[in-house]
Amino acid sequence: MDKKELRALIKTLKKQHTKEQLLEQSEKIMAKLEKHPDFIRAERIMLYSALPDEVQTQAFLEKWHLKKTIILPTVVGDDIIPVEYAKDTHFAVGDFNIMEPQNDPYTGDFDLIVVPGVAFDNKGNRIGRGRGYYDRFLSHHLGVKRIGICFDFQLVDEVPAEPFDIRMDEVISL
Repeated sequence: MDKKELRALIKTLKKQHTKEQLLEQSEKIMAKLEKHPDFIRAERIMLYSALPDEVQTQAFLEKWHLKKTIILPTVVGDDIIPVEYAKDTHFAVGDFNIMEPQNDPYTGDFDLIVVPGVAFDNKGNRIGRGRGYYDRFLSHHLGVKRIGICFDFQLVDEVPAEPFDIRMDEVISL
């Protein structure tokens, strides 16, 4: 199965779940992340503002942003620009209708990067929405632990991978 076919399959599988089912799965996945040793150790974590069809992160962000430095991606042109999430952060709708923080770019280090995706496999391969934002960003942070998070139906036997695709160190699902 090629990337286009896999994206279409995952889209079909998502439609078989209610919003409530996906929210319940999201809560369980984020609870697993919260107990993960790399999350516990991490002080500076890049997460993401979720689209409606992704593992939901908002409650997690609100819970943890006062205890850890949480960095969120914004999209500028073809690049992800990291921005720190603070209690006074204002958001605006960015590319893909994602709510993006409107602060100065974050220039520090990361201890953990949590990555969304359309599909993952057990080898850590990932496909996103097809624009390569995360692969370009992650290629500059190869020394940082990368954890993909996804719904159970997004974890597949094999994700087609290209040489420029950046693998996850681990994938958390149900």
